[in-house]
Amino acid sequence: MYVSDDGKSVYCLGERKHCFDFSSEGYLSLNPRGSGDTKESVKSRKAFLEKNYFQTAARKIADMVGLYVKDCNFLVDAGCGEGYYTNLLSDLSEYTFGVDLSKYACGYAAKKARADKKQNLLYATSSVFDLPLMSGRCDCIVNIFAPCAEEEFCRVLDRGGVLVVAGAGKNHLLGLKEVIYENPYVNTERADLPKNMLLIEKVNLSYDICLRDNADIIDLFSMTPYYWRTSEKDKTKLDKLEKLNTAVEFEISIYKKQT
Repeated sequence: MYVSDDGKSVYCLGERKHCFDFSSEGYLSLNPRGSGDTKESVKSRKAFLEKNYFQTAARKIADMVGLYVKDCNFLVDAGCGEGYYTNLLSDLSEYTFGVDLSKYACGYAAKKARADKKQNLLYATSSVFDLPLMSGRCDCIVNIFAPCAEEEFCRVLDRGGVLVVAGAGKNHLLGLKEVIYENPYVNTERADLPKNMLLIEKVNLSYDICLRDNADIIDLFSMTPYYWRTSEKDKTKLDKLEKLNTAVEFEISIYKKQT
């Protein structure tokens, strides 16, 4: 695709030359139906992540991308959210493309990229199961706390391309669940990890964080799936909590496309 002369739209390279407009925030609107995370959920995640509680994990993911992807030309963050990880990863690639279903997430991400003058970084609303990319063009896909679409990722990855999947380990946010639930539970292994790609390395990163502000605690809870699964009665347990110690545990897996 190429950008129009006025910089407000892009056109496909095909015969029909479909036109897609940039939003006022600066992302491409490729999912006009609208879905994904709500404005409130995205706002909470943005506020929490900007406090850098997950900075150690973000840098570990970036280090692993740098280790396994040399001379990266095109990196895709599939399920990029508000761009916390994407902005950091864009320093490792000539071009970086972040996609997310939520227009609110892409709006925050694009404004941040614009403020940081990231010329090599583009965001678009799109599903990770239907990426708006030509086949075999990506050197690396990063998939962080988002559904893993193995078949689609293999389609757009170049031969030998690398997929980095990061998600919750079994004790991730256990301290939060111990406050909310009478019988807190550990996370089970996810079922959507790649089955036909070559697993190169799997790393468990675990460390403790201490939240000393009720607003941070509420933001953390509001950005998790637990928010939607928890009764109103249990939610109130966090209302006056001013301090929370909890483990964060990331499972980071490196895969390679074999053919």
